[in-house]
Amino acid sequence: MEESEKAKIVAELKAVVATVEPEAAFIAKYGGTMVESVPGQPKSQFCGIFAYKDHVSLEFTNGAQLADPEKVLEGSGKHRRHIKLASLADIVDKRCGDFLRQARDLQAD
Repeated sequence: MEESEKAKIVAELKAVVATVEPEAAFIAKYGGTMVESVPGQPKSQFCGIFAYKDHVSLEFTNGAQLADPEKVLEGSGKHRRHIKLASLADIVDKRCGDFLRQARDLQAD
């Protein structure tokens, strides 16, 4: 995947996050970007955005608790789940906004 395509996907994901959580803080961490719903509060991190060689991954801290009847989320760990994105269209097609809202609301509980 071209670096420019990955950069576009990352930028669009950040825009979606900002729509879902306008006060969100983007923190460079772990080789990607972690998102805090309460700036300066690491425990409020609810997702992260990471660019890999062949895709961009939207990762959810407590993704195993998200409703996913269509099995969009990947991963089988105890807590985390992720969505692999290979194009801008995947952001809508894989319902990233819905999952971001769920993750934010879960973190707020």
